[in-house]
Amino acid sequence: MHPTPTSPSTSPSAPASLEPLDFPAFRTAVSESFVPLKVTSDRPDPFSGSIRHAEADAVHFSIVSATEHAVERTPQLIAADPRRYYKLGLQLAGTGLLVQGGRETLLQPGSIAIYETDRPYSLAFDGDSRTLVVMFPSRLVDLPQQAVAELTATPLGTAGGMGGLVGAFLANLADRFDLVSGISGERIGRNAVDLVVTMLSNELAAGRVEVNPRQRLFAEITRFIDDRLRTGGLDPVSIAAAHYISPRHLHALFHENGTTVSTWVRRRRLEECRVRLADPAFAGRSISSIAADWGFADGAHFSRVFRAEFGRSPSDVRARH
Repeated sequence: MHPTPTSPSTSPSAPASLEPLDFPAFRTAVSESFVPLKVTSDRPDPFSGSIRHAEADAVHFSIVSATEHAVERTPQLIAADPRRYYKLGLQLAGTGLLVQGGRETLLQPGSIAIYETDRPYSLAFDGDSRTLVVMFPSRLVDLPQQAVAELTATPLGTAGGMGGLVGAFLANLADRFDLVSGISGERIGRNAVDLVVTMLSNELAAGRVEVNPRQRLFAEITRFIDDRLRTGGLDPVSIAAAHYISPRHLHALFHENGTTVSTWVRRRRLEECRVRLADPAFAGRSISSIAADWGFADGAHFSRVFRAEFGRSPSDVRARH
């Protein structure tokens, strides 16, 4: 299940106010900024909170500041709205506790943790806190879903020194939040996700999570596809042959990860087109020439599949930037 890419809320304009919010207003703003959540507080009066929100197309950044409170993604809320995002939190101030998948991790200033919106989780902050949350669709992560699921609610960044790099990048971004909405916002969003995925990959490579051979093979195949998106030879027979497996085995691997070979290839090519259409550096290129670069020779077909994937036409994406 893929989320509506224009916004995680019912409206593309989630709250961006820095004005202090009382508890009822904060509770509403939290669900509108992310996915629907149950928000509680043992001290709802007096209460002070704020959410500052910015988005770079599919990647959403929020700085959440509040007094004592807890949020919960319940099974009932998931059933009513099952959209699947990853949420990465960088704790900027205060402490909290994240629980998901039978694991829990203490969040202190500088802590980085990831969690998923299609599985129950809870976050509890026992005092004043400030957190940067980066929320992005699961389709942007080219790692085995089952393996990443085992990293949720664990301290991240311990493998390969990536924690300091990712933490510094995000902390600097929190101080220059206006950049997300600027002309470089699309690149910043993509760079942020790329850094996060690299950190997750390092955690998996370090053996923190047991990755079974099928998951490892799937990750190798998706990297193979990414390296050849602008070339031919990405039909199932060719991909399978390059990895010394049968086409049937290949299709089974993708089915286990909730997709098909052709859907994965098309989505990745569309994503590369979307990035360039939103990038001012490509403003001099026609939509049709960008589409052709990534294997879409028929302009009408490209427009149809692009709208079906992202909910907006190619020209709409370009016009926003």
